Amino acid sequence: MTTTLPPQPTSESARPPLLRPREVLLGGVSAALAAHLGRRVSGVRFVLLVLTLAGGAGVLFYGWLWAFVPLAQAENDERVAVRHRLPVALLLIAVAAASAVVAVGQYLRGSGYFATAPVLSLAVFAGATVAWSLVFDSADPGRSNRYRTFTRLTAVGLLLATGLVALSSRPGTLNAVIAVGLVLLGTGVLVVPRVVTLWTDLMTERTARVREVQRAEIAAHLHDSVLQTLALIQNRAGASSEVARIARAQERELRDWLFAGDDPDTADLATELRDIAAAIELDHAVRIDIVTAGEPVEATGAIIAAAREAMLNAARHAGGDVSVYIETSVSAIDVFVRDRGPGVLLADIPADRLGIRESIIGRMTRAGGTATMRPGVGDSGTEVHLHLEVTP
Repeated sequence: MTTTLPPQPTSESARPPLLRPREVLLGGVSAALAAHLGRRVSGVRFVLLVLTLAGGAGVLFYGWLWAFVPLAQAENDERVAVRHRLPVALLLIAVAAASAVVAVGQYLRGSGYFATAPVLSLAVFAGATVAWSLVFDSADPGRSNRYRTFTRLTAVGLLLATGLVALSSRPGTLNAVIAVGLVLLGTGVLVVPRVVTLWTDLMTERTARVREVQRAEIAAHLHDSVLQTLALIQNRAGASSEVARIARAQERELRDWLFAGDDPDTADLATELRDIAAAIELDHAVRIDIVTAGEPVEATGAIIAAAREAMLNAARHAGGDVSVYIETSVSAIDVFVRDRGPGVLLADIPADRLGIRESIIGRMTRAGGTATMRPGVGDSGTEVHLHLEVTP
């Protein structure tokens, strides 16, 4: 008689991880805390506001969590940018404009001097507007280029306009310092982002150039040492040996790793046949050399499949060295597969063997091309010639 254990009570203390969402009002800290603690978002925001009024602790705590709490992973495991529902840059611009109005208003009321507090507020919020636009709005897909340009130019315009008003006001040390400071800050806010962008591009280009030089040096060193050694092993061991097959595979992998950046992005006929040759070499004791002449052409299914079958037959029945010659023109594609085996004629192949008749000749015929099989040079080995007309 079996007894069943009662279900174990689930732990109610398990909480979701502390992660900031990717669609936020400001930084997503309040939403993250509310989800983690199981509280209302409005209550968390009220507590942070009370802490802010108590000596600014709420702002420090909010900034600390914003910096160290990670973002939640997107549903499709892709990097999704953070969206801000609150137009922070416009709010900062509004505060900066209000500070400028207060500063100019105090001057026009007859004091003759600009108040320091409104001017400092203008400088801080205008600079914060540009910083927010560069750091956050530039990565926000909901903010257009026109919006970012407007906020930056408005911040610069407020700084320069207030500075020019200070320059044209009653002469004095304080007004002169304020005027020069605002003009320099406005000019810097306008110029520095562009300088930073140019400097970043320059450093990126320099780093890429250094890496390219290092890669070229590594490739040259490996070519003079490891690749030469692998080639010597293949020549000494013979193409049909297991040692030569392993050395050939390692040489191909090393060359692909060294010169991967030189390969075209689009797969052409030669690239496809090289990949097929590499796969055949792993399974058979054969070495396949591929030579191309002419411009790269787009790979077509029929000629690739027929060439693969011809290469596979040469690897199975002849072994050793197999040569593949690809000749392309504006009107035709020719592929020659030559082995150095005992040689065979199409008439000597039994009628029930459909590998060459259907997989090579029949496939090329159905594609509108031709396939012929003949003895190699000096009646040594076999040569398969694939021909396909193409439309210019």
